[in-house]
Formats: sequence, structure tokens, C-alpha cells
Amino acid sequence: MQRNLSAKILALTFTSLLILTGCSKSTSESTDATAATAEKGRVCAILPDSSTSPIWENVHRPTLTDGFTNAGYPVDVQNALGDTNKYATIGAQQLASGCAIMLLVDLEGAAIQVAANAKAQGIPVIALDRPLAGTDYFVSYNNYRIGFLQGQSIVDAAKEQGKDLATMNVVYVSGDPTDGTVKYLYQGATDALTAGGLVKPAGETQGTWDGAKAGTYFEQMYTKLKGKVDAVWVANDTNAAAVITILDKYGKKVPVSGQDATDAGLQNVLLGKQSATINTGGNFEPALAVKVAIEILEGKVPAYTEKQDGIPFIMVEPQVVHADTVKELIASGQVKVEALCTTAELKAACEKYGVK
Repeated sequence: MQRNLSAKILALTFTSLLILTGCSKSTSESTDATAATAEKGRVCAILPDSSTSPIWENVHRPTLTDGFTNAGYPVDVQNALGDTNKYATIGAQQLASGCAIMLLVDLEGAAIQVAANAKAQGIPVIALDRPLAGTDYFVSYNNYRIGFLQGQSIVDAAKEQGKDLATMNVVYVSGDPTDGTVKYLYQGATDALTAGGLVKPAGETQGTWDGAKAGTYFEQMYTKLKGKVDAVWVANDTNAAAVITILDKYGKKVPVSGQDATDAGLQNVLLGKQSATINTGGNFEPALAVKVAIEILEGKVPAYTEKQDGIPFIMVEPQVVHADTVKELIASGQVKVEALCTTAELKAACEKYGVK
């Protein structure tokens, strides 16, 4: 299993952003750039919410906005805030105002009609992060690989504890099933856990991306199993934090997976309450989406290696983050020390793992 963040991916990402952020240095060049921008088509993007993960507003919005703006393209990035009706309204308003291309992160199927309306107008559509039928390209992490790394982190943690996965009660806390990535996360995790010795999960909660609901569902399962929970596969850090709150309530610490490399997730990893997180919190994905969109706008054909559900899939490979590799996110600039080492307990953990 990979234990180090990919320097190659970081280098490519930062290189692409540097290319996108080149700026004019003379008055004449600035005037020419302004005129060129006026001739370029507008980029429209819709994000799903601001609650299920901080990456949408903290990472995707600024990366998309800055990437297209600095490349000379007017851009409109809006957030549906978890409301499917609002998503439809935003899509209709953007299309009425004119879009040269659309980037859509689906929200419970709300993006399907927006994409169809765009395609009917001859506007290319990129599905971002979550798969979406009828689009031209899909830019996302390799979600099966994410799930596999999550499952493997639990397998490894069990081995470190000298436990046999075949005798352990593993609970699944999955994401919202309307999100097309979830089935790949689930399959990847299941394959890793099965290969590690798991026969079948002891229980599966209702899938959701709502942390509060995930905590409630997990506590119900915990009660049903009379506290006999030995590990928890969790689809992301927000849900993992809710699960860990319940485990803390009952004074229990077991292997727990996660995803997004959120500050809270990384803190739980440092404290040993979460086995690992998968780094999907960086700007790799939206930066790649900017690159792909600009290629399309320039009349080029983006390169891809495979298709998913018939749609060209341009993948970003995920990287697992353990306690001893959190410092690499600090070194890359993705995460700030002051955001992680906030309590005496966390400061001690930060010192232990070289987070400074």
C-alpha cells in the first residue's frame, strides 16, 4: 500500500496552476488580455453543497475561479447548498445567461437535467468528482482505488493489533447512494477487506453524506450489535468524525477509515482514532478539470485512458495518508500546522509525528 503522497501528482498540479496563473506585465499586454477575455466564452460551474465536505468551498471554488480567470475566461461558480431545486434554478439561470462549457458536481441527480439542457444547446459538459450520464468527460479521483485504500487501511490496522479480520465485526457507514461514486468506494473497500479475511460486514448503516445522520445511524447499529464493533469502514472524514464521536461516547477506539484529508480527519488520524484518510482534499481534481475544460474550449481533444459507463474518464490517483505522512501535507502547503495542532493532546501528537 502507498504510504507517501505522490510528489509527481503534486508537481503536475502545481505546474498546471502556474501555467494557468501567468499574468501580463505591461499595460499593452493587459489591454490585449482584456480584449481577448471579452471574446472568450463563459465557464459555468455548479457545486453541490457546503456541509458534506469543506473541499467544495475551500478548495474547488477558489481553484476553479482562479484557474479560469487567470487563463482569461469569465467564470461563474455557484453552490446549490444541498438543495436540488436550487441546483436546477442555478443551471437554468446560467444557461440563460450563456455558457461555453459547464462543469457539474451532481447533487442527488439534480445535475442530470441541467446536463441534458446544456447538451441540447450544444454546450459541452464535464462531470466533476461524481459521474453523470450524458456528459462529455468525467474528471474525478479513481474512486474504486479510494475505497480499496480505505479498506486496506482497516486491514493493516487490524494486523498491527494482532487481530484476525475473519473474527471481527466490521460495520459499513457508506455515502449517499445517489452519488455515483459510492458504488465504486463500496466495491473497492469490500474487495480489500475480503482479501484481508473479512467474510461479510456485521452491519451496514443507511448511506448518507450528512455527518449528523451518519452518527445517528451508526449509533443505532452500535446499539443493535450491543457494542460489538471492531472496525468501521466509513466513506469520508465528515462521517468518520461522527462515528468517532459515538465511539468516544462509549470509550471505544477501533480502526476507522475516511476520505478528504479534512483538518478534522487529519486530527483524528494523528490521535489514532482514524486509521487513515485518503487525500482528496487537495486541488488536484479541480485543477485537472480546469485544464481539461480549457483544452475543450481551445478545440483540443483531452487525453484519457479509459471510459466509465461510456464516458471518457480522466482520473486522479488518490493517496493514503497515515499519521506518519501527515507532515507531507504540511510540506506541500495543502494544510497549515496551526489548523491541526490546536490542543495539548494534538500538539503532542504533532510533535510525535513531525508535524511542524
